[in-house]
Amino acid sequence: MNLPRWQFVFIALAGWINREQLEIIEYLMAENRVLREQLGKKRLRFSDDQRRNLAVKAEAVGRKTLQKFSSMVTPDTLLRWYRQLIARKYDGSANRGPGRPPKSNDIRELIVQMAGENVSWGYTRISGAMKNLGYDVGRTTIRRIMLESGLDPAPQCKKGMSWKDFLKTHWEQMTAADFFTIEVMTLRGLVRYHVLFVLEIATRKVTLAGITSNPSGEWMKQVARNLTDPCDEFLKGKKFLLHDRDPLFTEAFREILRSSGVEPLKLPARSPNLNSYAERWVRSAKGECLERMIFFSESALRRAATDFVEHYHQERNHQGLEYRLIESFDDKPPHSIGSVECRQRLGGLLKFYRRSAA
Repeated sequence: MNLPRWQFVFIALAGWINREQLEIIEYLMAENRVLREQLGKKRLRFSDDQRRNLAVKAEAVGRKTLQKFSSMVTPDTLLRWYRQLIARKYDGSANRGPGRPPKSNDIRELIVQMAGENVSWGYTRISGAMKNLGYDVGRTTIRRIMLESGLDPAPQCKKGMSWKDFLKTHWEQMTAADFFTIEVMTLRGLVRYHVLFVLEIATRKVTLAGITSNPSGEWMKQVARNLTDPCDEFLKGKKFLLHDRDPLFTEAFREILRSSGVEPLKLPARSPNLNSYAERWVRSAKGECLERMIFFSESALRRAATDFVEHYHQERNHQGLEYRLIESFDDKPPHSIGSVECRQRLGGLLKFYRRSAA
């Protein structure tokens, strides 16, 4: 078959062009190898424009062709750049609005307060309570705020009650009892006396239940009868009495309390923090009064302990009560008329200040 002369010329020209392109490619590949050998193991850094240009060219060539010759980057990298180039084209994040504004700090603090003070409330209950106050907050937002504040999610926060929450729930019905010891100098030498007291947790009022050098089961039963006496009972209206695991709190003592409607709660071993109010009173009584005196008789110890209790109730301000007095004989606000007098108990060991009557 004889080809026309013009077709023969066309085929010859195409072969010459193809051979010339192959020679150019071989030269560029050799130049590329020399360049990589010069750079060694140094990592190449490409600008965004260079990546874009190489990615467009690589997509036109294809993966199979790219794998036939050595390149400065792998074919997968070139194609990944190309996919990123397409993703940027359709990226509309720059045109998005600011979205829903975050909740104010006042709303967040109110949600955290409700969740902390009401452990049985779920997200819906808190959302309803917020609506009562004029705030429209969804359940998902409440959950996120609780988690960010370190609070347990609603299903978990209902499972148990901490000692702190338990005490607050039964605040007005709670009392605490404890012992402490004081050494008294007698003709027989040092004698250890046991002081038993009971404290109302809500008001911080204290009563001395008994002082003895020989505590026994019979003595403890008499103390229980005194505390639950119908005429002058310190435990009137109370439901619980916290005490440690001291063996002096006998089962007979506890049974007398139960018969009067007071449930004794024995605390776990080595847990003084669970009876912190009683422990704090012991520290105050000893540090401010009893450990700063030498006693030579039981009567002296009783007098000093009684004076300190009266001082503790009527003349000493309390940080836990916002620096108020436990017992105030005058409900009127303090006046600024009259001279200031320094009054004292126990020879000046306990001091307080009052204004003289105008």
